[in-house]
Amino acid sequence: MSAALEEFCGSVFWNASYLTRPDADLPVCFQQTVLVWVPLGFFWILAPWQILPMCKSRAKKSSVTKLYIIKQVLATLLMLTAAAELALAFVEDTEQDPLPAVQYTNPSLYIATWLLVLLIHDARRFCLRRDSGILFCFWTLSLLCGILPFQSLLRRALQAPISDVPRFVLFFISYGLQLLLFLVSGFSDVAPETKEITKKVRGPCGSGLGISLPHSMVFKGYRKPLEIEDIWELKGKDKTQAIYAVLEKNMKTAVRKAQAELEKRKRKKRRREGDPDHGNNVSKAQSQDILVLEKQPKRKKKGDKGDSGPRKDFPRGWLVKTLCKTFWQNLLLSVAFKLVHDGLVFVSPQLLKLLIAFVSDEESFAWQGYLYAILLFLTALIQSLCLQQYFSLCFQLGINVRASLTAAIYKKALTMSSATRKESTVGETVNLMSADAQRFMDTANFVHQLWSSPLQIILAIVFLWGELGPSVLAGIAVMVLLIPINGFLVAKAKTIQVSGQHLLTLLISQILKLFAWEPSFEKRVNEIRARELKDLVNFSYLQSISIFVFTCAPFLVSLASFAVYMLVDENNILDAQKAFTAISLFNVLRFPMAMLPLVLSSLVQTNVSTARLERYLGREDLDTSAIHHNPIAGSAVRFSEATFAWEQDGNAVIRDVTLDIAPGSLVAVVGAVGSGKSSLVSAMLGEMESIKGHINIQGSLAYVPQQAWIQNATLKDNILFGSELDEARYQQVIRACALLPDLELLPAGDQTEIGEKGINLSGGQKQRVSLARAVYSNADIYVLDDPLSAVDAHVGKYLFEHVLGPKGLLQKKTRILVTHSISFLPQVDNIVVLVAGAVSEHGSYSTLLANRGAFAQFLNLYGSQEEDASEKNTTGTGNTTGLHLSKSSTNSWKKAQEEPPKKLKGQQLIEKEAVETGKVKFSMYLRYLHAVGLWYSFWVAMGYVGQYVAFVGTNLWLSAWTDDAQHYLNQTYPTEQRDLRIGVFGALGVSQALFLLFATILSARGAMRASRVMHQQLLSNILRVPMSFFDTTPTGRIVNRFAKDIFTIDETIPMSFRSWLSCFMAIISTLLMISLATPFFTLVIIPLSIFYYFVLRFYVSTSRQLRRLDSVTRSPIYSHFGETVSGLSVIRAFGHQERFLQQNESTMDINQKSVYSWIVSNRWLAIRLEFVGSLVVFFSALLAVISKGTLEGGIVGLSVSSALNVTQTLNWLVRTSSELETNIVAVERVHEYTKVKNEAPWVTEKRPPHGWPSKGEIQFVDYKVRYRPELELVLQGITCNIRSTEKVGVVGRTGAGKSSLTNCLFRVLEAAGGTIIIDEVDIATIGLHDLRQNLTIIPQDPVLFTGTLRMNLDPFDQYTDEEVWKALELAHLKSYVQDLPEGLLHLVSEAGENLSVGQRQLVCLARALLRKAKILILDEATAAVDLETDHLIQTTIRSEFVDCTVLTIAHRLHTIMDSNRVMVLQAGRIVEYDSPEELLKKHGVFSAMAKDAGIVNTETTVL
Repeated sequence: MSAALEEFCGSVFWNASYLTRPDADLPVCFQQTVLVWVPLGFFWILAPWQILPMCKSRAKKSSVTKLYIIKQVLATLLMLTAAAELALAFVEDTEQDPLPAVQYTNPSLYIATWLLVLLIHDARRFCLRRDSGILFCFWTLSLLCGILPFQSLLRRALQAPISDVPRFVLFFISYGLQLLLFLVSGFSDVAPETKEITKKVRGPCGSGLGISLPHSMVFKGYRKPLEIEDIWELKGKDKTQAIYAVLEKNMKTAVRKAQAELEKRKRKKRRREGDPDHGNNVSKAQSQDILVLEKQPKRKKKGDKGDSGPRKDFPRGWLVKTLCKTFWQNLLLSVAFKLVHDGLVFVSPQLLKLLIAFVSDEESFAWQGYLYAILLFLTALIQSLCLQQYFSLCFQLGINVRASLTAAIYKKALTMSSATRKESTVGETVNLMSADAQRFMDTANFVHQLWSSPLQIILAIVFLWGELGPSVLAGIAVMVLLIPINGFLVAKAKTIQVSGQHLLTLLISQILKLFAWEPSFEKRVNEIRARELKDLVNFSYLQSISIFVFTCAPFLVSLASFAVYMLVDENNILDAQKAFTAISLFNVLRFPMAMLPLVLSSLVQTNVSTARLERYLGREDLDTSAIHHNPIAGSAVRFSEATFAWEQDGNAVIRDVTLDIAPGSLVAVVGAVGSGKSSLVSAMLGEMESIKGHINIQGSLAYVPQQAWIQNATLKDNILFGSELDEARYQQVIRACALLPDLELLPAGDQTEIGEKGINLSGGQKQRVSLARAVYSNADIYVLDDPLSAVDAHVGKYLFEHVLGPKGLLQKKTRILVTHSISFLPQVDNIVVLVAGAVSEHGSYSTLLANRGAFAQFLNLYGSQEEDASEKNTTGTGNTTGLHLSKSSTNSWKKAQEEPPKKLKGQQLIEKEAVETGKVKFSMYLRYLHAVGLWYSFWVAMGYVGQYVAFVGTNLWLSAWTDDAQHYLNQTYPTEQRDLRIGVFGALGVSQALFLLFATILSARGAMRASRVMHQQLLSNILRVPMSFFDTTPTGRIVNRFAKDIFTIDETIPMSFRSWLSCFMAIISTLLMISLATPFFTLVIIPLSIFYYFVLRFYVSTSRQLRRLDSVTRSPIYSHFGETVSGLSVIRAFGHQERFLQQNESTMDINQKSVYSWIVSNRWLAIRLEFVGSLVVFFSALLAVISKGTLEGGIVGLSVSSALNVTQTLNWLVRTSSELETNIVAVERVHEYTKVKNEAPWVTEKRPPHGWPSKGEIQFVDYKVRYRPELELVLQGITCNIRSTEKVGVVGRTGAGKSSLTNCLFRVLEAAGGTIIIDEVDIATIGLHDLRQNLTIIPQDPVLFTGTLRMNLDPFDQYTDEEVWKALELAHLKSYVQDLPEGLLHLVSEAGENLSVGQRQLVCLARALLRKAKILILDEATAAVDLETDHLIQTTIRSEFVDCTVLTIAHRLHTIMDSNRVMVLQAGRIVEYDSPEELLKKHGVFSAMAKDAGIVNTETTVL
């Protein structure tokens, strides 16, 4: 081989003697062949890919830029130099003997190469970003290889006159041009017309290492806080839709396979279980049961959950396979980068060894030292580039996995069957998204550690064995022993899981205020919090012990190895090479040793998540096979023997229904509470499991649910619901649904933003918006689940006339109306009466009356039929109001809230959550340290200083120890010297760990103190803020302060503070050690630290902003998901699944965008920082080489091995700084809520007399009130007397101020003038609790807490069980509660979801009966109940509260016809106040309202 090459270039190819002299050099032939062909080979192999865009692209080329012209000119010049060299060869050839072949081939190769470069530059114009990464690498490689001929030509020229001037000149010209091209290709070249697009689209069409890209963004982020608009768009292939499409394809096949496996498993199990049956004499019935179970394997779902048996089996083991199949390219690439990096990690210790040998050896040549220094620098550099590339790939994998899983979960939620839906609450489902998908993302970031850690450990042991022989095993034994200790501590820590506080945060609601329950809740929260803190502090102690163990580890390991090494054999002397190479290798070992257990434990957690996701994603979809869509003439909806249940093996709720509904007819469905009216509707929508029979539906559906579902969007968007806007129809719908008056009340008309769950609309308004949505959708069949229950009588009448009735907007459509209200029944075409899920009778109004069946009795119960029809008009169920704003206080509030911004932008009710921008104020750190306690803080810092002083000491001692090897060169090593060395080394190491233990334990105490102080301030303030605060602040935001921010203060901030301190100290001590070894290093520190500081400042501001954007853009994903799950039936009924999927994808892409940018900017930073680290390594090595004669091997080893460690620490310092800045915001956010203005004090100096109010007289004296200082008065001076034990009804149209009246009595609103006097006490002078504890209210919305039923009735345990049962009996709940398996301890689910609305109302009644105050206020308490329950409540109130003063705010006049007096409010003034009889005679406002409701005289009201 070498002979051929020697002939080729006419000189010696390789001769080792060239290197063994002070002025070493490489042979010319080697320079002309290897050093030229390596870069060219690299380039020619990869170049074809760069020309592809030229052949493939249909796009037009982008225009020419200055940069492009410069590049092309330089490349042309390069081609000319190559041509000149070729010409030169031909000229010389004619003059003399033939030249060696190399003189022809190299210039020809170069000409071809430069041509290719010109082509590539041109081809890149088809791409958005025109830089080529391959070219950049080629220039780098070419320049590096050119350095050697460059220096050898220079040296020759300096020694003797130049022999070959033209070639000499051409080489330098060509080298210079390549250098220029290298610099130019560092700038990104973007054509002006694509500038806009490229700014947005992240990422190249194959560009560099992401080195130049983030510049613009990082600088922008430094100058001003980044907004979401400043962030690049994702490339098409990174969009959620693209990623999810691939995943879904793979998932379908995988799930199918897994389900087949599942069937196999089941069959096996069946065989196993089936066999014993023959032998065992199982009674006949039982074995029948077993068979039934077997036949329907998928029906075991719910049954199992009740008993503690195993959860239902589900398709397993497909998720991870699917993910690997989807993301295999990413996985392979990252494996490649990681391998290169892992290999290079072990090169540095070997180079260090050579360097120490070089310093200790007098004979060695200087060039070797410089070579080692440069090689150290290059290994460090390439290592960091590979590592960053690898990290970036892992993070990308992480966010793509998260995105695709989230999309999958979302899609599943839209197709889930109702039985599956019941298995998990909305919260659990959202949790799948927020916790489990997130966990996959975190795992993806270090999943490669699974193979990389063992690999690194094995390699490190192999190398260590080479250094220290078997005594390495001592060190490794120590490491292995420490792992279970750490594992034990982690396991122990897991048992102290810190419990959540979510129970309590949900309780911050109005009910606490109205019942004056705050102190007891505060007490309960504080008890839980105390337990939590106790756990927390124990957890921190465990953590400090494990940190202590971890700190001891490296030094214990080296102590063990060195001690054993020296004790085993007299002749073993520890020299610098051995010690410091070993220490570097031990340092390498630390990381994989620490990572492996972490990765394994996180895999265990991911396993749990995998199971959860597999169970969820592998579940049954909605089975709509029982809903047919066949055209049948003359029938719009036909039930054929339809029997439906909520779960597959549940009890049938709808039994054998056979019905035919003619197109265009109006059918009413009536029946008592729980007779299956809503279930019938659900069955039609396909939400139930069919047991037998089917339902045939022709045409599209629109659905109005019983509890309106409102999206967090503008009012207009809620009505359009994704349809095109047709202005004329829109206006018509709004008019018909009586929304015009509301639009005038709303600050921005139909552009008003509606809060989460429609919080700023009253119940009636929500219901009307929901109705408008259905009407606007223009479907063929309308399914209306009691939409009129939530509105006032007159509004109900209006809606029926204009929308539902025979003359309404929908007269031509098929309408199925579930209703409680009797008054509309004469006008419907057909009435279906349900009893216990079966149709007991159906026909027109008159036929049913003639039948004298259940229906006729039902009507007789409530008065004579004919009058009844007119009189009861909408006694329906007035679940909250209609136009009436009386959603207890809150809505009128909301209105008020919304009015002022009219001038600015009244569209937003909820102020945007402040995203803190810019730098965190220093005062926040101080505030936190104050909460910790200044003494604590000082001593913690001192502990850390002590630790690092000991650390430097340990290392200096080691360096002195290794120099003994030189001093005792050929003598025996004295044992006492040996023992001293080992002893002091050990003592210093232990003291280092003890200082740290002291610091961490102190910081644990301090942190706990801070947590306690801050939580206490936050809680006591939030319980004391006025109600208005809760109306403008979504509960989620308050909960967030309690959950997330307090969690951050509890756990994250102390950790961040500690790691920041230790990183900072570690860097200082490393720099100190290097400077001790080579004092000149101090000169290098200054520019490096300036550069570092600037990178840090730039980066931290950008990174912090991006993290904030990430969390701000993440919450819409979850809230949109929560909203979707709660409105599933509506979305499905309208068939809008696709639209919601797309909306979810776009919401996710916005979040992906910010995470993506965060990853890229992290890489930007890391590459620059690691460059600083590599420079530190380079300079410490270089200075050691320069001052060779004066240094001992030990000190060099010390300085370079510390430098090798510094890169990681520098990286960590930045990470922890930015983490600390991100987390300290929590202190700021908590602080913000401790500053909210409070309401009046709970108890004042002046206490009311004992037993007050004894009579219950209420006097209003010229009472005025407004919602906020800048708004109009709501009550304009009310004066009236309410006598003791009098029953007063309060009526009035929307916005008349009815609800404001109750708010004033409870002082939820404070007076703007005038007074209210109860039993001679002015209520404004006493404390709020003294007032509120003595009044009772049955609120409009029945509010229940998560907890037992008993706790809901009596949170303070003030009453005996007998009293509680008595109250339940009076509230007609006793039989129901007795039938419950747990009785009074029955668990009420979130917001009372597991009780019907009517039952919740009865629970509230029972609550009032228990308190039995002298004054009772009913805020339309009987809204959501049917007539029978209503009747019960009214009777109870009449009998039980006979000696109390009762104020009833009514929307249904018949409830107050028997009051002593009626107060009629209009626009905040009392217009009439007299007994109902008198008022009816007067023909004023009241009689007009009564006429509306069909009440002629008080007697007609049988109720």
